[in-house]
Amino acid sequence: MNITEIMPFIVLIPLLAGPVCVLLPGRGLPWLLATISASAAFILAALTLGSVFEGETLRYAFGDWPPPIGIEYRVDAANAFVALLITGVAAILLPWAKPLVDEEIPERQGSFYALFLIALAGLLGITLTGDVFNVFVFLEISSLATYGLIAHGKDRRALLAAFRYLIMGTVGATFLLIGIAFIYILTGSLNMVDLAERLPALGDSRALQVGLGFIVVGLAIKLALFPLHHWLPNAYTYAPTLITTFLAATATKVALYVMLRFIFDVFGPQYSFTALPLAAVFMALAIAGMFAGSWMAIFQRNIKRMLAYSSVAQVGYMVLGVSLLSLAGLTAAFLHLFNHGLMKAALFASVGLIAYQAGSLRIDDLRGIGRQMPWTLTAFALAGVSLIGVPPTAGFISKWYLIGAAVEADQLWLVALILITSLMALIYIARIVEVAWLQPRPDDAPAVNEASWLLLLPVWILVAANFYFGLDTRLTVGAASAAAQALTGGALEGLLP
Repeated sequence: MNITEIMPFIVLIPLLAGPVCVLLPGRGLPWLLATISASAAFILAALTLGSVFEGETLRYAFGDWPPPIGIEYRVDAANAFVALLITGVAAILLPWAKPLVDEEIPERQGSFYALFLIALAGLLGITLTGDVFNVFVFLEISSLATYGLIAHGKDRRALLAAFRYLIMGTVGATFLLIGIAFIYILTGSLNMVDLAERLPALGDSRALQVGLGFIVVGLAIKLALFPLHHWLPNAYTYAPTLITTFLAATATKVALYVMLRFIFDVFGPQYSFTALPLAAVFMALAIAGMFAGSWMAIFQRNIKRMLAYSSVAQVGYMVLGVSLLSLAGLTAAFLHLFNHGLMKAALFASVGLIAYQAGSLRIDDLRGIGRQMPWTLTAFALAGVSLIGVPPTAGFISKWYLIGAAVEADQLWLVALILITSLMALIYIARIVEVAWLQPRPDDAPAVNEASWLLLLPVWILVAANFYFGLDTRLTVGAASAAAQALTGGALEGLLP
């Protein structure tokens, strides 16, 4: 059996294992099945990325129905890179999160892990499918499961956060579906490769422009691109720790990938950036998000909410790379997509241990906690260093390539903005370090113990990954470059402003 034949199991394994979790009794068996399923998907995703790393594209037609009539999975370096991030984060977080899930969700864990696996399968399906309607189907599968997962949070405000996310998510999905309907009416096809061949013949069709606009806006909501980000802070703040960490590392990254797939692969960059002023809009919203997200993060009192607003700023960096209309900029966007997943997974995992051991996420309650939880707070500080972009971390590599793309595009003023917003990240990360390490622990504060090594080990694996990929960039930079090339094929030449 070759890699093409086993590739669909990246999605099928968690999708089939999810309903089984509901039938399993107790806490241990559903968790074990979820962990095994995520690990198996990760292994297959790694094998798939290895097969397409040099530019090959894998295609699998379901039921042997050839596209465009049938549905196919089409995997190149771009979506294999994203699939590796999704499955890798899930495989690391599930073993780590079991004690936290036991404490936050004492009952009905079978249904919780079932929803998690369905959300995982949905994200992977969005990433790997070569059919635009299947993008919508898997988006709804993932979103519906995510709404339920967020509602599992202990705080009653989790229900309101899930409802708000449902409303915004439904609006985004509706916009996406309307856009897909426009291009289907115009072409009679839903296959991405077939659409890429048919759409150029439509020329300056106003309906095609409207369809592109609906798709971009719908996915911008899912991406939490400023100012369409208002669902994100509450969702991240009140969801269970495992869900916050997983979503922060993966969900917005998948939305960005799908947007790039539509813009560059389906519609084509020449049409997308000339039919609509996407480059100027993306640049303006990216810069606004970088500053607004960083500014709001500085003044938050809840550490989860602080990191949530930080994610809004980090989305801005990714979209800024796209707006530069160059292979270097797109490579920087893909690179930051992957590296930011590692940063946020490490940061939120550290915060999860703080909440588990200390019982609070209010920054004022963390005074002096660094001396009682030194390993956890050191992990948080080192992951924060990567978020800021200090060498030798993965975050530094991302921003170095983004700055290089700005210089190549002769947009030197963007370099100053990137550095300023990085210094703003330094402010809110340093604030936590100062409170945790330099302020005294109040006399009436409860004693807090360090987390066990079983909980610390996955967190430190994520922290180590942030430094490893800051030193050895062969995988990340190579895959990001291959992903950018796979989406464009060098078609960005002549589009620079």
